[in-house]
Amino acid sequence: MTAPALEIAGLNKRFGGLPATRDVSLQVMPGERRLIIGPNGAGKTTLFNLVTGDLSADSGSVKLFGQELMGMRTPDRVHRGLARTYQILTLFPREKLVHNVVLALLGLDKLRWNPWAVLTGHRHLYEQAREALAQVGLADSAERIVAETSYGERRRLELAMALAQKPKVLLLDEPLAGLSQGERQSVRSLLDKVPRGVTIVMIEHDMDTALGFAERITLLHYGEVILEGTRAEVVADPRTREVYLGD
Repeated sequence: MTAPALEIAGLNKRFGGLPATRDVSLQVMPGERRLIIGPNGAGKTTLFNLVTGDLSADSGSVKLFGQELMGMRTPDRVHRGLARTYQILTLFPREKLVHNVVLALLGLDKLRWNPWAVLTGHRHLYEQAREALAQVGLADSAERIVAETSYGERRRLELAMALAQKPKVLLLDEPLAGLSQGERQSVRSLLDKVPRGVTIVMIEHDMDTALGFAERITLLHYGEVILEGTRAEVVADPRTREVYLGD
């Protein structure tokens, strides 16, 4: 039997007396495209932070292809094939696009010297970075400064930074947020081209675009999974309309 790419079981996190996630359990199979939805405050980003190790869970289990991640540092999770993007962009605005991707390739290690004086000799890192930029349509912008690019280009840059790490599981936290309709379609097309060897779990509020991407959907409300199923099942369920669509 094939092991899930990502398996979460009984995951709990409280902030003071407020539960952020309550006994969250879900399985995402290899190659799957999973959408996680829910109103603001439902615990979606907190769930991602627990999976990546940016937050420590109070209890529960997170496994990547059967390997337990709980207690493991974030960089170690990255090395095992987990990558993510953030709802709020986390870029180096005064650096070139290619330099941002190179730093992503180094993981989350903090360099205590001038990185460019050291990294310019590592041609393979720059080759990988340029390949990732080409994958998201930014090959001709590699030498541009991030601050000089549009918001849509920065969203694509963050996606390139994640893809450059050759992830097995990619977590996308609202990758379409703040984009124009045309930019949303462009990013969606890029995601469609990501190989099936990469499992994708996406948080997104743009339902029109995201529903066409997802094969299964998980609905969170007040930190709990209240519904999970196919697109048709979740859209048709009255609980979705009640807690998310506002009907």
